[in-house]
Amino acid sequence: MTAKHPQLALTRRILLEDFRIAVSIGIHDFERAAPQTVLVNVTLELAEDWRDPGDKIEHALDYDFLRDGIAALVKDRHFNLQETLCQVILDFCLARPGLRRVRVSTRKPDVYPDCKSIGFEIEAEIGTT
Repeated sequence: MTAKHPQLALTRRILLEDFRIAVSIGIHDFERAAPQTVLVNVTLELAEDWRDPGDKIEHALDYDFLRDGIAALVKDRHFNLQETLCQVILDFCLARPGLRRVRVSTRKPDVYPDCKSIGFEIEAEIGTT
């Protein structure tokens, strides 16, 4: 609900789209030889009781935590699978309070010459099993 429209229920999301990052990922020897470009997408759906920041930065969620946190997660680490990378990012996001749902996807754009990318996606809703 909002102050101007108390009958409305809002869904608020923070989106990180196509974060292009070099990741040591893959099971083949050639993949282990050098990092690959991975596109990371994250959607954070805020809890219904998330406080409207009222256009004040001190009340808003700092977006930097998301990009910087993902960069720290992949630094100096090898992932065999995109599934594992997505799970690690998901767990990182779920540790943040005030969220209702988290969706994470990764895509490798340079694997197949006849495809835009190949990827994996995982989603979790807080409070459900």
